[in-house]
Amino acid sequence: MTSENRSNTDSAQTLTVITTHINADFDAVGSLLAAHKLYPGSHVVFPGFHEKSARNFFVQSMAYLFNMIDIKNLDISKVKRLVVVDTKQAGRIGDLAAIIGNPDVEIHLYDHHPALPTDIAGDYEITRATGANVTLLAEIIREKGLDITPEEATIMCLGIYEDTGAFTFPSTTESDFFAAGFLVSKGANLYTISNLMSKEMDPRQINLLNELINAAEHHSINGMDVVITSVSCDEYIHDLAFLVQKMMKIDNLNAVFALALMKNKIYLAARSNTPLVDAGAIAREMGGGGHGFAAAATIRDNTMAQAEQRLVEILHRHVSAKQCAQEIMTSPAIHADEGISCRDAQKLLSRYNINALVVTRMSDGKDRLAGYISRQVIEKALYHDLDTVPIKEYMTSEIATVGPDAGIGEIQEKIIDNKQRVLPVMENDRIIGVITRTDLLNVLVQESREKTAMAMDPLQDPVLPRTKNIISFMKERLSDRVLALLRNVGEVAHEMGFSAYLIGGFVRDLFLYRHNEDMDIVIEGDGIAFAREFARRSDARINTYDKFGTAVIIFPDAYKIDVASARMEYYSFPAALPTVEMSSIKLDLFRRDFTINTLAVSLNPAGFGKLIDFFGAQRDIKEKVIRVLHNLSFVEDPTRVFRAIRFEQRFGFKIGKLTSSLINNAVKMDFFKRLSGKRVFAELRHILEEDNPVPALSRLNEYDLLKTIDPSIQHTPKMMTHFNAARKVLAWYDLLFASETCNKWTVYLMILIRHAGEENAEAICRRFELAPKHQKIFIRDRRVAEECLARLHRSGGLQNHLLYRALKDFRIELILYMMALTPNEKIVKAISFFVTDLRHTRLSVSGKDLQALGLSPSPSFGRILSAVMDAKLNGELKTCQDELDYLTNYVAGI
Repeated sequence: MTSENRSNTDSAQTLTVITTHINADFDAVGSLLAAHKLYPGSHVVFPGFHEKSARNFFVQSMAYLFNMIDIKNLDISKVKRLVVVDTKQAGRIGDLAAIIGNPDVEIHLYDHHPALPTDIAGDYEITRATGANVTLLAEIIREKGLDITPEEATIMCLGIYEDTGAFTFPSTTESDFFAAGFLVSKGANLYTISNLMSKEMDPRQINLLNELINAAEHHSINGMDVVITSVSCDEYIHDLAFLVQKMMKIDNLNAVFALALMKNKIYLAARSNTPLVDAGAIAREMGGGGHGFAAAATIRDNTMAQAEQRLVEILHRHVSAKQCAQEIMTSPAIHADEGISCRDAQKLLSRYNINALVVTRMSDGKDRLAGYISRQVIEKALYHDLDTVPIKEYMTSEIATVGPDAGIGEIQEKIIDNKQRVLPVMENDRIIGVITRTDLLNVLVQESREKTAMAMDPLQDPVLPRTKNIISFMKERLSDRVLALLRNVGEVAHEMGFSAYLIGGFVRDLFLYRHNEDMDIVIEGDGIAFAREFARRSDARINTYDKFGTAVIIFPDAYKIDVASARMEYYSFPAALPTVEMSSIKLDLFRRDFTINTLAVSLNPAGFGKLIDFFGAQRDIKEKVIRVLHNLSFVEDPTRVFRAIRFEQRFGFKIGKLTSSLINNAVKMDFFKRLSGKRVFAELRHILEEDNPVPALSRLNEYDLLKTIDPSIQHTPKMMTHFNAARKVLAWYDLLFASETCNKWTVYLMILIRHAGEENAEAICRRFELAPKHQKIFIRDRRVAEECLARLHRSGGLQNHLLYRALKDFRIELILYMMALTPNEKIVKAISFFVTDLRHTRLSVSGKDLQALGLSPSPSFGRILSAVMDAKLNGELKTCQDELDYLTNYVAGI
């Protein structure tokens, strides 16, 4: 409100005092100075400063610009005009609040905060929503043509920069830019402003910031992710608001409320970058004030626990939710044609685990909405032997719908008033999704996000995903090439009208700080069509698998990307391979094995870097827990048990209590008997390829799962001794950085087969459907290696040439297998010496040298060269000339 203008010049009889709020910031200081220019002869009273840096800046640099008076030396009875800047709250101006309400004192207000019922009533007011309060006063200075010095312009401009976050806060207005431009034209020194804005943290502040971050708790309030953090310290540490702003930027948070207990006082600093969380309104209920994006309060007469509880209650009252049908619906909608039988409809309900089915009718070549039918109706129809009757006979045809932008109120009204189990969401006469009664209930009561992941159902009990932008984290963790590749994936998908997501283990390992080059991309749309187009643009080739809607893009440097269409899987019977259908990213993630593998990152340009978490993956990663997504997970695919154990041991996690119970149930029900040996081998091989598979094998034994490999395998101390020895031997070989690659799983599997007994070796290989070359290794070659090892034991010790002859024909896996089996340290050293020093010994002389000595090619060449090799292996020959001389003498002696 702006009243008529009046003279701002003090007379001899009029004492004008200018003040601002306690804990003044730079915007308040700049406003004081600007008001001092508008009221010549006035006195300035500073009620207190927000930070040491501001106080030092004022005392050392600005005192001469003000006609400053200490409140202790002020005769309040002589004050005839009180000018208040950057606040309208009497409780925030200290002792001067005593003259508020005095009819002999004019009150002039200059404030940019939202109006409140408790505001001071002014005789003259300039109030308007701007990013900085000094903007209001700078405009008046400009309009009046008042002269200001570069120093004064710098101080005022500093206030604008601070309160707008250098023009980045959402409260920044056009007026702030114009005011700053005016002040720069008057000589405002941006270099000085930059130095003052760049605050360096002292060690105490750094420690406090770390405590704020570590104590952060995420609260889901009306669909918004709000962070509350609380800390305590014995001394007052200034700049709490600055630290909260830092925290907000570091973790890319939407809203942060920090409570800090310092010297028996609790301070609240609040920051918000969303209009759905009004920090100012919340702080006002806590006894403070501020803007929608930044606010503070000093809390008295409360313990920290009481303050936290009070804050949460206020948040629940003030945080608004702007949710629409499109945000909470499940898509795509599961539907059925009106002509299918009740029996087939019941199968659909069971397959997708839903309680209501949308019914469609084909018209003009398109599926049109016809109604819906519930599980209860179907079950009653089957009870009365109406299995073959079309569902159109019993469906509810009078069905309400909503558009994608419908609000919660409209959704609630249509579901409740119509007693409707499922509410179709329509766009251009097309069903784009459905909202169930449970969907609505989740929104209204905001079920705890910590709900056990196994109880979730993507169609019946959907939850709103946790999302946050992780671009900065991705830049920190990924190479420039990978980042550019991901952006390119998103751009191509966008051009094709698809949505692209980075999913699975790659995202999981980002947060576990583990290296992972296995990049999986899911496309909401035709994944194979996308892969073909992307490969064409990237000069890459692809392999496609039409049955599963997947493809592999292979770049010229052999780097690979796996691409899949977002899909839903269902299982015809326990342990069957899945049947695949097109789906959405949410349902695609739900089909995955464990919650920790359900993270997705959006790659399309509009949302690049947005992390999506439907099923509490971040929580389980933080808590280091392996959990399945639903209770029938191991029934549908028992091989997930092996993966649970593998991930548990790889990451140092723990299998969740319910998940562990479900594993025991799967073993008890013997769902593994229907697994093919090939699938069991694939999972076992993955376990044996881990850096240390020994703990995983022990866990397999704890769950009585070794019998799924073969009933004859027993978890004995001797077998575990051999496994531990193999791990040490393989680690030793890795440190050699040898050019010959060793397949670790081969060594471990030979030990398993050995302990299963020779009579079972061939049966195990047949069950695993091993290729003939692998069967030869695990049966014949393994036995030959064991016989060779027995001979080495009997010999006690061998010359180098005899050791070479004994071992030279074995592949490296068999050699390392022998090292793992023997308890004889002398034999271990001998074999290791063969690997490091003898195995790759080669002669410099050849048959050509024998021919040069006058011999004709014959079988004797081999015996002669073998004699030279023996001498070289035994250390008798050091150089090429030594070999040639030995060869010459040997021939001469024949």
